[in-house]
Amino acid sequence: METPTRSRLDALRQVTAAVDRWRGDDRATTSDELVAEEPLEVRALARVDGHASAETLAVIMRTPGHDDELAAGFLFSEGLLRARDELAELVPGADPDGLPSDNVIDVVAAPHVDIVARMRESGYSRQFAVNASCGVCGKNSVAAACATLPPLPDDALRLAPAVLCALPDRLRAGQQVFAHTGGLHAAGLFDTSGNLLALREDVGRHNAVDKLVGRALLDNALPLSQRVLLVSGRLSFEIVLKALAAGIPLIAAVSAPSSLAADLAQASNITLVGFLRGASFNIYTHPWRVAPQASG
Repeated sequence: METPTRSRLDALRQVTAAVDRWRGDDRATTSDELVAEEPLEVRALARVDGHASAETLAVIMRTPGHDDELAAGFLFSEGLLRARDELAELVPGADPDGLPSDNVIDVVAAPHVDIVARMRESGYSRQFAVNASCGVCGKNSVAAACATLPPLPDDALRLAPAVLCALPDRLRAGQQVFAHTGGLHAAGLFDTSGNLLALREDVGRHNAVDKLVGRALLDNALPLSQRVLLVSGRLSFEIVLKALAAGIPLIAAVSAPSSLAADLAQASNITLVGFLRGASFNIYTHPWRVAPQASG
């Protein structure tokens, strides 16, 4: 079989592979579009007396694209960056030979922030590949998460059921790479009128969320207290944790939440909606945010 090559449709995020396609007893050699999955090394870059040194913080298996958002959102949701003014810049990194690399990004913190020291002081340890399918949560319990991130306040956000039910179709309509590959997760950020404000796709569902959070951080738009998050797959503990860090009060998914995701949402005053399909859905925590008379 031929080695997969960059796709003409979307050379950054897709590859074209030769396949043997069977339909019953019929066999044909053809091509198929696959979603790209590559490692992104996120490094802390320090410059002292004209010399630069970089230390790896994490290697994230991701779909290329919006890498600056992914790095910023990842570090924010993990607590290594706490505000926009702690980030000076994000710059493309270099490989061991000193050549520019599409799979390395260097994080330059503000002068008063030492990300590496913060990582070590907190006992944080993610200097390894972060699996794209499920992530590796640095917090081992709901209590630990809530000790770091307090519950969200009771806010004015209310969402009408009809608006909620319209969100999956609007998300799906914006999934350009999924339409070609069928192999990507998506996360979308909506306002209370159901308008899609931002959409990110990635082989990892939590990466897609990090890209949205990173965009908001870079735009100095956090917290996202009047926004709704919709993800295309299941709801994990880590996704709820990232939403909590970003201040998102309502999270929905077309599939099921895990028990730990529901526990964290309950403790954090987040409304958690699952199995959002057609005109039906389940609300697992804080149902008062979904109200028939609500409007954007």
